[in-house]
Parts: sequence; C-alpha cells; structure tokens
Amino acid sequence: QVQLEESGGGLAQPGGALRLSCATSGFTFGHYAMSWARQARGKGLEWVAGIQYDGSDKYYQDSVKGRFTISRDNAKNTLYLQMSSLKPEDTAVYYCAKALDSTVILTRSAYDYWGQGTQVTVSS
Repeated sequence: QVQLEESGGGLAQPGGALRLSCATSGFTFGHYAMSWARQARGKGLEWVAGIQYDGSDKYYQDSVKGRFTISRDNAKNTLYLQMSSLKPEDTAVYYCAKALDSTVILTRSAYDYWGQGTQVTVSS
C-alpha cells in the first residue's frame, strides 16, 4: 500500500532553515512526479514546489523562489524540501503528494496520495 511520511518540521527562527523529507513506499517512486504543498491555519491549500519524475524539471511558487529547493533521491524513494531564509508567513502544515503521472501538474486532482503533514512554525 502506498505510504508517504513527512518529517523534519519544527520551530525555526526567521531567517533560519529546515529540511523536510518525505519517505515513500508502496509504489515505484522514480516513475512519478512529486510535490510539496502547505496549508496555513484558516487558509486553503497552497502549492509550494513540484519535481518531475527524474528531477529534470522543477516548479516553485513565486513566494519561495530562491529560498526553497525541491529535490528527490529515487534510489532512496525520498522527496526533500530544503527551506532557507524562512519567514513567519512560511508557517503552515507541509504535505508531500504523489502525482498520478510523471510530470508536474499543480492541481489537486492530479495527485492521488498525500502524507499526513508536518508542522513548520517560523517565529522568534
């Protein structure tokens, strides 16, 4: 059965860094695009970054460009999100999601499995 498990969230100071991981199992990880999305309290789901099945194409939301880096290790079946220069507005629950296909499409209907989420809080 497909499983996605995020880790690495926590409390960071403004300007700080965190690295999120999403360990996966139950499917051929290297065949599918993956994405990170986040949801702040009281707000809707927001796409953060996406990566093609082989890592050759990446997408970033404008607000995180230059600060966040999405990557994947297909040998370890793991997705990563390196976050730096964190801001209080980055505070949210971060989810990893498995796409239905190999390319990045940022609509909810294009994803069939989601992790349980990991809380990221940016505060001094």
